[in-house]
Amino acid sequence: MAAPAGVGLSGSYVELSYVDAVRQRRRRPLLDCVTARFEDVSPVRPFRWSRGERHFAGWYWAATTGQHVGFESWLERDRLVLMDFDPEVVGIASQPFWLHWHDGEKERRHAPDFFVRRGDGSAVVVDVRADERVEPKDAEAFEMTRLACAQAGWGFERVGVPAAVLLANVRWLSRYRHPRCLNGPVSVRLREAFATPGPLMARASTAGDRLATLPVLFHLLWLQQLTVEEMAIELLGPRTIVRLADGGDR
Repeated sequence: MAAPAGVGLSGSYVELSYVDAVRQRRRRPLLDCVTARFEDVSPVRPFRWSRGERHFAGWYWAATTGQHVGFESWLERDRLVLMDFDPEVVGIASQPFWLHWHDGEKERRHAPDFFVRRGDGSAVVVDVRADERVEPKDAEAFEMTRLACAQAGWGFERVGVPAAVLLANVRWLSRYRHPRCLNGPVSVRLREAFATPGPLMARASTAGDRLATLPVLFHLLWLQQLTVEEMAIELLGPRTIVRLADGGDR
């Protein structure tokens, strides 16, 4: 959606409202907010649970930040898990701000689903909506968000349903995302075992009892210090070929 006729997309036209570090609500022009750490803010609206609702809200513990991040649907939760798995992501916040603009008739607002900070310092605003559920007003809000993000120097993504196999694999690994799954001596043995690529279960057995080695193996796969080919094509299994990842630790 283009800005209404006669109105430019400027800092005085688009504003953001958010909850600051001392829990006070603030509303400021867009261009005054471009350096704000929105990955650390509290959500601008609560996550509600209601009987009979199609969507299920909740909180996900993100290994990336060591904090809980809210979601308003299973699809948002799935996308949150994938962002947590992304080694380029260093910060995530849900419902970080309201974006305010005027459509020529009335003021409108939209709260994007996530604000993501990447390791290189760049930022991405993410909206989550399945393709078949994007209504015209949703599309307008997403386009205005994209335009505002471009002006602020942020990226913008509207993402839908993720690839089923990739999601299944990452959700499995997410069960082992907590640092408590990392055992130093077992980790060393697994690194040695997979210094040359080999089958998951057989090589895990060479590093010790499977009850002890598998949680550590899955944690190292979550950290992407060990890796597998075709994560988006084949489900993880006993014969999955695992290898030591190139590069250093996450």
